[in-house]
Amino acid sequence: MRSRRYAVIAGGGTAGHVFVALATARALAERGVERDDIELIGSTRGQEATLVGGEGFGLTLLGGRGIVRRLRPGPQLRNLVSSGGLAWATLRAFVILARRRPRVVVSVGGYASVPAGIAAVLLRVPIVLVNVDARPGLAHRVLGRFAAASAVAFPGTHLRHPVLTGAPVRADLLGVHRSPDRAATARLALGLPVDRRTVAVFGGSLGARRLNDATLALRHLYAGRGGLTLYHVCGPRNFEELEAARAELPLERSDGAGLCYRLIPFEEDMASLYAAADVVVCRAGALTIAELALVGVPAVLVPLPGAPGDHQSANAAALVDAGAAVMLKDEDCTGRRLAEVLNELLAEPAHLTQMAEAAAALGRPDAADAVASLVQAHAR
Repeated sequence: MRSRRYAVIAGGGTAGHVFVALATARALAERGVERDDIELIGSTRGQEATLVGGEGFGLTLLGGRGIVRRLRPGPQLRNLVSSGGLAWATLRAFVILARRRPRVVVSVGGYASVPAGIAAVLLRVPIVLVNVDARPGLAHRVLGRFAAASAVAFPGTHLRHPVLTGAPVRADLLGVHRSPDRAATARLALGLPVDRRTVAVFGGSLGARRLNDATLALRHLYAGRGGLTLYHVCGPRNFEELEAARAELPLERSDGAGLCYRLIPFEEDMASLYAAADVVVCRAGALTIAELALVGVPAVLVPLPGAPGDHQSANAAALVDAGAAVMLKDEDCTGRRLAEVLNELLAEPAHLTQMAEAAAALGRPDAADAVASLVQAHAR
């Protein structure tokens, strides 16, 4: 593997950050950059090691953890330790960039983007930010003043030299087109009945307790409802607990006249999930918003409370304002309230079609290529 790099792509921690980094790296490769000329820098505490392997890109993981923005003594003590870890990670990033001599550093946000970004500033390497949330996180607010350009997914994102590119999404979603035939094929792929309306619920790569509790209550309320499938992706950390709780609920009817309920810990085939669902219930992370728009999926969005800058509410507003989604506050997300919202949507198939069309009108299938083009334009 070569010592020099064309681009270093830094950031990660969550699956969303990693997907953006990978989508950007793949788009650069499609534009002619050799894969071993691209290196990803991530965090040992994130999902990078699991998700990046086998792609042909270099990968370096930095230790340490982010700063907690709370004033209580416990978090502040932890921040002292974190500051030492960040200083060491910055030194490592400086040595890595000095050796790699990249033409450009791309930051996708998250912990690892900070030490790599600081090192890029010190070494005078151009920085391009890829910011997929409507409101920048702390890392990009810090690095933004040094950015040569900022690829943004939402109009009005306050960063230096913004260029509206959309959010890069996973490649397997680019060819998904929703139709009755595609829905039937997708439901078969997921092991679901073909002829039932389908509601899918998911809460990110790790799950979301509020959504899980509401969905379990919804399963109870919908127990006798025929013609409907509730497909519940609960996240791996809550699966065993929910399986145990599910056992205490009334059994599903053996004659097939009641609700079809499926509980799984994780769904790798999101293309089939989006194609199979009449409506989804989910959080409002930026990549989820981009995926819903790309495929054209009606949604009930439940923004994560306490997200920095309340960015998930801002993300959700893009679909809600376009008529593509309904927003439900986290504290209002109970089984009963969720049933009321879903009943209203499922009773109006024509309205769901309009929501799907409104979502698709916002989709940016060329987002990854647009980001890669911007990165190449600022490579020194």
